[in-house]
Amino acid sequence: MPKRGPRGRREDALLKRAHALLPAGVRNASSNPDYAMVVSRARGSRIWDCSGNEYVDYLLGSGPMFLGHAHPAVVSAVREALEDGSNYLMVNEPSIELAEQIVAAIPCAEKVSFNTSGSESTFFAMRLARAFRKRDKILKFEGAFHGMGDYTLMSNEWTFRPADFPKPVPNSAGIPACIEQQVLIAPFNDVETTAAIIDRYHSELAGVIVEPMQRTIPPVEGFLESLRELTRRYEIPLIFDEIVTGFRLAYGGAQEYYAVVPDLCTVGKSMSGGHPISLICGREDIMSLVDPTRALSGDHVLQTGTFSGNPISAVAALAALGELRKPGVYEELFAKGLRLKTALDEMLRAAGIPARVTGEPPAFEVWFTDGEIRDHRSTLAVDREKHARFTELLLDRGIVKAHEKFFVSMAHSEEDIELTLAAFESAVAALAARE
Repeated sequence: MPKRGPRGRREDALLKRAHALLPAGVRNASSNPDYAMVVSRARGSRIWDCSGNEYVDYLLGSGPMFLGHAHPAVVSAVREALEDGSNYLMVNEPSIELAEQIVAAIPCAEKVSFNTSGSESTFFAMRLARAFRKRDKILKFEGAFHGMGDYTLMSNEWTFRPADFPKPVPNSAGIPACIEQQVLIAPFNDVETTAAIIDRYHSELAGVIVEPMQRTIPPVEGFLESLRELTRRYEIPLIFDEIVTGFRLAYGGAQEYYAVVPDLCTVGKSMSGGHPISLICGREDIMSLVDPTRALSGDHVLQTGTFSGNPISAVAALAALGELRKPGVYEELFAKGLRLKTALDEMLRAAGIPARVTGEPPAFEVWFTDGEIRDHRSTLAVDREKHARFTELLLDRGIVKAHEKFFVSMAHSEEDIELTLAAFESAVAALAARE
């Protein structure tokens, strides 16, 4: 089993420089400064810090390294494309080919528009819905994360003092107070409450945005289907935020996996090969609003970005999708993830530690609670101190995870799985010893 060694003087010096210059702090797998690290390189399923420690990586850059780090097909495609320049602003052949592959893959996709980040795509998707419906209000679900826009930084996963539905809770300073009047909040997996909100506000709603798997909380049976029926009844655009689930749960994303098709969809991380790219896709009548030939009509949604659809990100995504289309890749991915998820659940039960392991095999999380995890409010009762300790115990054993989930990649090998299972067993034993 890998073991985390002491931090070296060079890494200490780098962390001091980072803290002096980066006001947003130093992002790491743990908020404990004793576990802060500076990553020096990554390949496949492994990362190394500047002190030479090696880790099996389940953080995966917060999800984009779905194929693993520095995948040869992606590296080769990008290296070759760089010889022809990195950005033109204007349309290019790789972005056209990528759009064709997106339309072929994603059930709701009739037209495609590229952006650079997930935050951009969710922001523009809501703008499209508002322009199409000629309404202003957006309904989102408590605990959902849709990026860093003012509208989406409402009642997300960092909301520890929720308000009565449908009132939103701002998650950041600096958001104009008027934005709160344009966002409604509903509880995930609660059809009755959601239906009541939509019924009451349907004439004011521009759209409904949802993570089909909210963080690592899967939809209960019938929830997404009911949401689809409710929005269709009132002709309200339904937006799936598949920045995480797109191409991860299936080649056609969560809408293929859960068999529910939205009107608009945002996709990003899993198709990117680690490069900055995201997109909106969906119904032609809604997507056509971004057509620049409408600019003088007064019915045009402005959506552009300097690096949107750049050829380097496009060829990286094309290479990644080529790997994902290979026979058996999803079956292998799900088998690895299910093995890890099931084993962790069984180890915690055997140790008598109250916990729930939720999600789907490619992305799952452990919650230290004896209650059911069904929505955001049920996560507020978890033992966060124990979760932090478990994360640190895994880091001690050479395992890095995201702050809110384990991402499983195509690159995780049988050796990685065995090392991780051994780390789980040892970390769970250490937790149980403190009970």
